Amino acid sequence: MEYKTKGVCSMQINFEVEDNKLHNISFVGGCSGNTQGIARLAEGMDVDEAIKRLKGIKCGFRPTSCPDQLARALEEWKSKGEK
Repeated sequence: MEYKTKGVCSMQINFEVEDNKLHNISFVGGCSGNTQGIARLAEGMDVDEAIKRLKGIKCGFRPTSCPDQLARALEEWKSKGEK
């Protein structure tokens, strides 16, 4: 899935889900070290667990962050019932 981010430095998040597990996560733009770290830590993680851990994280004074945007992308993926 490709998710266009809102309110953060990264412009897009790409990921795949297989058997409700996250794979091949990549961020377009943003703080390279941080986004690579998020992607590696979330690799293989259960979608619901990733949402639980990442949702609501803020970046400075912003109401969202790259981890929060990944949680929102996963919620959108779930709402569409994608496989």
